[in-house]
Amino acid sequence: MSRRIALELLRVETWIPWIFRGLRVLMILAAAWLFTHVARRLLRRLRAYAVRSMDRRGTATDLELEKRAATIVTVLAKLASFVIWMVAVTMALNELTFNVQPLLASLGVAGLALGLGAQALIKDWLGGLLILLEDQIRIGDAVTINGVSGSVEEINLRTTVLRSENGAVHVIANGLITTISNLTREYAYFIFEATLAHGTDVDHALRILNEVGVGVAQDEPFRALILAPMEVMGVDRLAERGILLRSRIKTLPSKQAIVGRELNRRVSAQWAAAGIAFPAMS
Repeated sequence: MSRRIALELLRVETWIPWIFRGLRVLMILAAAWLFTHVARRLLRRLRAYAVRSMDRRGTATDLELEKRAATIVTVLAKLASFVIWMVAVTMALNELTFNVQPLLASLGVAGLALGLGAQALIKDWLGGLLILLEDQIRIGDAVTINGVSGSVEEINLRTTVLRSENGAVHVIANGLITTISNLTREYAYFIFEATLAHGTDVDHALRILNEVGVGVAQDEPFRALILAPMEVMGVDRLAERGILLRSRIKTLPSKQAIVGRELNRRVSAQWAAAGIAFPAMS
């Protein structure tokens, strides 16, 4: 019996069909790889077309359009790759004489049973779809989600990935998102606050603050980042420790920190030169 099997395996006619099946499987996988790259190229062109189309309508700034398009294209590219490779694997298994119909039927039944207990997963997917459809956040936005702050690195159907200022990566399930604060939607504000000692010449301090704000807005490279003159709000409140001054300056999205650091540096130097005093350390 074993001798007969060995002789059968040595026959060329036995291996030829499998060789052709193997070649067809390789062709299927190569076609899937090709379709994946073609889909990505088409999505990149769609991204450029979408940006141009929205730009003609004047709905947002170039930076906003780019972030919106990048977010949508990233998600569509992942979905396209998943669908293409699922079809390719199914065709390859069928080519290798695996009967995939019972497998697909069993997966459907298992998926239904799993779906009954996977409400959290479905909730995450629906949350991800709503984030994309409602354009709540985009890749590159500075946001605070459920009290966690950072820059958006990825938006998937199930999760949103943030990277905080210290480099930590936060993965948040979309179904658990209850509060989103987008700090870079269309424009941003840098909030300037300073506490001066009681008895300080507040009017002089405010004049210096206003002059520094005007100077920053006129100098490069900050002039291109500032959207409106600084608003000097004046004395915000009187506290036991001192007098709180407050102002704000409107900037391009994600540029408020750059402008704010320069504003702080110049105000500190000018106030020190003018003898503006801060409260003594207790």
